[in-house]
Amino acid sequence: MLWSIFFTTNASANEGPSQEEILQQRMNYYTQFEHLLVPWHHLAAVDQYERNIQAVRPDIPKRDGIIAIQFSKERWAGELNPWNEDTAPSSIHYFGGLGLDGNGDGNADPEQDEDVMLSMASFLSSYGTTDDDYKLALWEYYKSEAVVKQIETIAMLYDHFKTNDLEKHQFPLPVHYDYSYRGTWGANRGWGGRRIHEGTDLFARYGTQVVSTSYGVVEAMGWNDFGGWRIGIRDNHNTYHYYAHLNNYHESIKVGDIVEPGMLIGYVGSSGYGKEGTAGKFAPHLHYGMYKFNGRTEWAFDPYPSLLQWERQGKTKKK
Repeated sequence: MLWSIFFTTNASANEGPSQEEILQQRMNYYTQFEHLLVPWHHLAAVDQYERNIQAVRPDIPKRDGIIAIQFSKERWAGELNPWNEDTAPSSIHYFGGLGLDGNGDGNADPEQDEDVMLSMASFLSSYGTTDDDYKLALWEYYKSEAVVKQIETIAMLYDHFKTNDLEKHQFPLPVHYDYSYRGTWGANRGWGGRRIHEGTDLFARYGTQVVSTSYGVVEAMGWNDFGGWRIGIRDNHNTYHYYAHLNNYHESIKVGDIVEPGMLIGYVGSSGYGKEGTAGKFAPHLHYGMYKFNGRTEWAFDPYPSLLQWERQGKTKKK
């Protein structure tokens, strides 16, 4: 019995912290350093954006630690600093570097999460406290309107839901309805020129409810010659969720709205493949696509594995 308890305890210890525990540790850092006139969701959004791009960019090293924010050596130590590994707060300040001592050990160490958080909070607060000041600070740091927009979206979501735990997803159709789908990623498509299928088609009856698969902000609505009536939703993982060929939208949905998993956004149709209003050129279905932004470009990736997972989770909850 004692041996059983010993091995069970050690097995649990070796697994490391759970996802919930990691998210809470990050939140502790965000709230610890938000007193510098920077709300926690602004810090959290920058951190999450950095984590997102590190996951998909081979040219950017993944930072070890709870926090993903990382400064270039030149920014941390100062561009004119002859020693780009400098950790002395006084000389870093002298050369205009951003590195600060956040844990009180006398060093400004970019490997320490507290030092990184204090440095980013100080940088953001130096531009002011309004949303426009935040945008300006992000622009000066990243020099990209697309990046600023993505980080703004993440900040909006964290602020709205008052948490950084936005990992839940849901299948886009009611799992107890009649529908069918299979993996068709890369299949040929002919209308509008030779191209490949960038998504998964979920066939269902006209008017079947379509719900958001994720937390996100409605970024695009309206007619698209290929996708008909469509909705595009941007989430906190730099992913754009594309819902196409809709019959119509839920009456309350509009661009700029914040949504969550399971929220009704529209209804299955057969719109598209022509000028506005064209419908009936194919069987009714939802075309669902996912696109990832890496800080430079955006590309489509196969949503089929995610759909299988969300469907399985939805059916398990129904039992």
